[in-house]
Amino acid sequence: MNIRDWPVFVAAPLALFAPAAHATAYLSVEQAQQAIFPGANLSPAPVSLSGEQKRAIEDKSGVSVRARDQKIWRVSGGRSGAGWFILDEVIGKHEFITYAVGLNANGAVRGVEILEYREAYGYQVRDAGWRGQFVGKTAADPLKLDADIRNVSGATLSCRHVTDGIKRLLALYEVVLK
Repeated sequence: MNIRDWPVFVAAPLALFAPAAHATAYLSVEQAQQAIFPGANLSPAPVSLSGEQKRAIEDKSGVSVRARDQKIWRVSGGRSGAGWFILDEVIGKHEFITYAVGLNANGAVRGVEILEYREAYGYQVRDAGWRGQFVGKTAADPLKLDADIRNVSGATLSCRHVTDGIKRLLALYEVVLK
């Protein structure tokens, strides 16, 4: 065997076992904003969490805060009234899921949109029926998989992590935005 053939010889078996990446962008940020808050005015209101706020959110939600800088928009006008639009990411099984949560002025979930899904499996979290079960939930709700949030077979990690992410964002509302 020639030394030039070694990279192919070594890489070929690895290619058989490497999972295929399926990154799918479903919505832009602007499209998600209009899907949750049609006709509303949204103005950027980014938040940089202090150490104390980060700890308070983690204590309240039981979920780790990965990033201190939060992408948030204040919502006003339109048919939907006031509220908050928050863009976030959670890990699926191996890759990030980019999603958005719209909160009414009282901190209840108005809607959830999946903007980008990068995994080969678990994309069922994008289904409207699954996302719809979050509508009306607040920080006072348990938001636990297999309790008040149903799991989807084959998408357990994605379901769990999106649920945890929304729980963390509801705690962020209580600690910072309320």
